[in-house]
Amino acid sequence: MLTERFIPYQAQSFTSEESLKRSEAFYDFMQTRRSVREFSSDPVDKRVIENIIKTAGTAPSGAHKQPWSFCAVSNQELKSSIRKMAEEEEFVNYNGRMSEEWLKDLEPFGTDHIKPFIENAPYLIIVFKKSYGLDEEGGKTKNYYVNESVGIAVGMLLSAIHNAGLVALTHTPSPMNFLEKVLNRPSNEKAFLNIPVGYPKEGVMVPHIQRKPFEDIGIFYD
Repeated sequence: MLTERFIPYQAQSFTSEESLKRSEAFYDFMQTRRSVREFSSDPVDKRVIENIIKTAGTAPSGAHKQPWSFCAVSNQELKSSIRKMAEEEEFVNYNGRMSEEWLKDLEPFGTDHIKPFIENAPYLIIVFKKSYGLDEEGGKTKNYYVNESVGIAVGMLLSAIHNAGLVALTHTPSPMNFLEKVLNRPSNEKAFLNIPVGYPKEGVMVPHIQRKPFEDIGIFYD
């Protein structure tokens, strides 16, 4: 049982030059990350997925409540069921829920309500946020900054996926409450993201996009 409230921080020690080189190298590496919709059938080691999820679990959270669950789905029958339900919701989205502006913004990516990647990806990592906690008697406990905490964890999850040489897609078939039902999640969990994960299909193409330059996203106040 842990008794100390605080322990020494295990600090990294780099020179200023080393820090610069490491930051540049990591940026160059992350700049190659892309959302991918076509997956290889090559299997992914379950231990890799476990390590990726554990990495996401190192994210900071409000009052260290860690208000998240990461469900890794590889069962083909279950993935097929999820695809069927997701496509039903997406059909409604593309045929009424989405505004004309939204549909126009999606045109360059060639997306529609058909989502084969849900079945084709070796794994789905479905992220759930815990709106509140549950104590041992089933009573509600407070969680803080839930969306912010889970959002940070997802960012770390995507970085870990890329670091492992895998690809992913952030899929939001809104509304997503069917995921809570099909995976039989507890009442305090709400679906946050569906993330297909695997190796890219050979020869896969991705949209030719450019990310905003630093001048458009970063502001120094010296």
